[in-house]
Amino acid sequence: MRQTILAAAITLLAAPLAAQTSPQVTNDLTVTMTLQQYRICNDRPARPTWMDEVHPREAYKALTLMRLYELRSWEAIKETGDCGCGVRFPSWDAASAEYEERFATSTQAEHTQAQLAFRNEQNQIARDVQDICETQGNW
Repeated sequence: MRQTILAAAITLLAAPLAAQTSPQVTNDLTVTMTLQQYRICNDRPARPTWMDEVHPREAYKALTLMRLYELRSWEAIKETGDCGCGVRFPSWDAASAEYEERFATSTQAEHTQAQLAFRNEQNQIARDVQDICETQGNW
């Protein structure tokens, strides 16, 4: 009997708390998406549309372009000694053109090899780039 009374008391005390913390349910089906906020450089250029629409089986293509884009921006940072938002996040045009020229018709295996090569090149300059960007408060 004591356990039943104790369980009832706990349930009655917890009910108002649960009611306060439960999410509000509405019939509003409006999608409210806000722009992604980053810690640094919120005015980054938009990625090429096809990268967001690529079939999941071909996601390796978008990954190759992303690695190429990042490598080229890191090379520019090291070369110029500037880690400003315009250098760190340039337009996608140059990387897209290079991708189209070099990798558009490549096989998945060739994309994988290119991604590994890009990552290796990036690792070679990573410390220098990080030092430059940390000094400028953009890491």
